[in-house]
Amino acid sequence: MLRSKRLWQVVRLSRRLWVRATLYCLAGVATALVAILLGPFIPEEMTKAFGADAVDPILSIIASSMLAVTTFSLSTLVAATSAAASSATPRATSLLLEDTTAQRALSTFLGTFLFSLVGLIALHAGLYGGGGRLVLFIVTLGVIAVIVLTLLRWIDHLSTLGRVGETIDRVKTAAMTGMRDHLEDPLLGGAPAGVTPPGAVPVSPIKVGYLQHIDMPHLQALGEARDLDLYLTARAGAFCAPGTPMLFVRARAGGGPDETITQAILDALTIGPRRTFEQDPRFGLIVLAEIASRALSPAVNDPGTAIDVMTTMVEVLAVEPRADHLRATPDFPRVHVSPITLRDMFEDAFLPIARDGAENPDIAIRLQKSLRALANLPGGRLHTIAREMAEACLARALESLSFEPDRARLKREAFVAV
Repeated sequence: MLRSKRLWQVVRLSRRLWVRATLYCLAGVATALVAILLGPFIPEEMTKAFGADAVDPILSIIASSMLAVTTFSLSTLVAATSAAASSATPRATSLLLEDTTAQRALSTFLGTFLFSLVGLIALHAGLYGGGGRLVLFIVTLGVIAVIVLTLLRWIDHLSTLGRVGETIDRVKTAAMTGMRDHLEDPLLGGAPAGVTPPGAVPVSPIKVGYLQHIDMPHLQALGEARDLDLYLTARAGAFCAPGTPMLFVRARAGGGPDETITQAILDALTIGPRRTFEQDPRFGLIVLAEIASRALSPAVNDPGTAIDVMTTMVEVLAVEPRADHLRATPDFPRVHVSPITLRDMFEDAFLPIARDGAENPDIAIRLQKSLRALANLPGGRLHTIAREMAEACLARALESLSFEPDRARLKREAFVAV
């Protein structure tokens, strides 16, 4: 889990398509120019033996074809994200845009285009001698091999890109990562919040948005430097607005925080227009529930996708933390953090499906089976909340079903007794 705000920002920036494309472009340009430096070290006789004069037409072919392939690939990626937004949920498109295979393919095509373009410019400008042309020719052969391998991988990847099943898998991966991080460190390294002590001063944001990241090391350092205790009442994913406290501050020496301290606290809390998957285990469940709700809408009418989503939710909620990553003592004792409850997670995951699929007996039965599976997990940590959710979902479904044989079948399959 990325606790530092700067590190979190760097990682999020590295996932942007333009960052990877820029690096590949710089590598392509540098590769083309390196041949100028290595050229004087190549004997002139070798240039004739290896046919280095053929590099000019080869680069021309690469330049013309790679520009077309890059344009086509980019339009394909846009079409895939649009398809995912319409068939699954718009909240999943960010995961498609962060797909490393798609980014690597687009970046490779753009980088090789610039490599060939710079190589052609340098050739016609007379910057390459005979040795330089040979180096460029050898590098061009390597570039062709990279293009072929990337094209083969990209063609295989296109067969699944943007499909509902692939989108569900991507959301599942993000949700399971967030769930595992949460179970291993449920309080972000802080101490349990408990009851906010009297005299603690609330701190509210100055803009509207969603809390995306909490910089725990920054808050701990501030608490130690100013002798403060900080009580976080909001977690990543919470909706924030001016006048709504995100945390409370208590000075051990008495008094309230001044403007400098308040600003330092706000700097540690990143607020953005949309929720993110990092530090927010509930968001993955919400996105999965949105996919299921869309599938259950009358316009789509795809209960099979909703059933697939429920299976995925069982996988996510059944994640077990790695024992060697569990923290026994808080790393940031000055920061007291409110926990995320299992009830919140189960409501995020199953209530939308129970509501939108209440009139479908197959969905209601699969919902009972999913909750039974969670309740029967070893250790029984989810048994109580799964049983309570099963009771609520069963009552909703029985209220909505009017055909008596459907009601009887649901009662037989129900996890809880009626």
